Amino acid sequence: MPRHPFAVPNFRYYWLARLSTTLGQMAMVIVIGWQVYDIARQTMSVKEAAFQLGLIGVAQFLPLLALSLFAGWVADRIDRRWIARGAVALEAFCALSLCALTYTGTITLPALFGIAALLGVARAFAGPALGALAPNLVPPAILPTAIALSAVSWQMGSVIGPAMGGYLYAGADWLPYAVSGGLFLLALLMLCLIGPVPLPAKRQGSPWTQMIDGLHYVRRNRLVLGAISLDLFAVLLGGATAMLPVYARDILQVGSEGLGHLRAAPALGAVAIAVFFAWRPLKTNVGVKMLVAVALFGVATAVFGFSAPLLVSILGPSAIGHDFAPAVLLALGALFVLGAADMVSVYVRQSLIQLYTPDEMRGRVGAVST
Repeated sequence: MPRHPFAVPNFRYYWLARLSTTLGQMAMVIVIGWQVYDIARQTMSVKEAAFQLGLIGVAQFLPLLALSLFAGWVADRIDRRWIARGAVALEAFCALSLCALTYTGTITLPALFGIAALLGVARAFAGPALGALAPNLVPPAILPTAIALSAVSWQMGSVIGPAMGGYLYAGADWLPYAVSGGLFLLALLMLCLIGPVPLPAKRQGSPWTQMIDGLHYVRRNRLVLGAISLDLFAVLLGGATAMLPVYARDILQVGSEGLGHLRAAPALGAVAIAVFFAWRPLKTNVGVKMLVAVALFGVATAVFGFSAPLLVSILGPSAIGHDFAPAVLLALGALFVLGAADMVSVYVRQSLIQLYTPDEMRGRVGAVST
């Protein structure tokens, strides 16, 4: 029996696929947000452009919300490898389409919104399929380590992707999409190399009944319900990253490269915690540690929100405008802590879902978690 997940070839392909897709996704998210805000600011006020930035998030979230139960049911019915391949292929199509539209100068807000919605569809299917696939690739004894390593790949992509997107966009506005398209194609190749995995056991009942079984399971399982609920409220009430383009351009005044740094800061914190958990998994007082992490997440979010106005009122314009300005450094520090605290919640939630959920339910429960 292998003693480490990387000793399993299928897991290595899976890990590389997750890293590649996350790099592409994070680079695109940062550039799409910047493009939407930049195009909107040409004809709109700051408030109106910020509203458009919020709408682009809604455009990606609505398909995720509408399709999550169905996508989870599909992940528990058919080969999860093929679902992941199809979702990644759709992401590659979106990236290359944005590359072509941006290169030819025909990119518009409606096009960005439409392609963002398609990316939401891809994420709706990729999340449950990839999450439920990992336990099929390694023995249960090394699954906690595999979960931590999966988190490392995702967070590494979240660190490098935004900065990569910002730097590439500074060189040419179409370049981040071209690179993201290539990364998605690489991920598709890695997923195609994964060998056969066990198919989920089929259950009786109508499709709708099976879809909502995931909700019923989460409601009955207090451990999973508590972890998901706590994380949900923390993110709903404290999400700061969606407004980073506004902070980068109009508050901290650091441009697209600075936006990449801001977007990478929480992922750096998350990587540090994920690497630590891969070395020393949580074993005791997990609930208390998660509560502390959620509280710390809220404090870091508040510090990020108040840092720039407070320091500008004290130090004046010198507090902003470049990467080493006091307000920028404080914002980066707050985002780093925010990401580290969030990673504790992510690790606990994913460990509970993967370890305490039957394989034939993992897709649907993962969809609820997503």
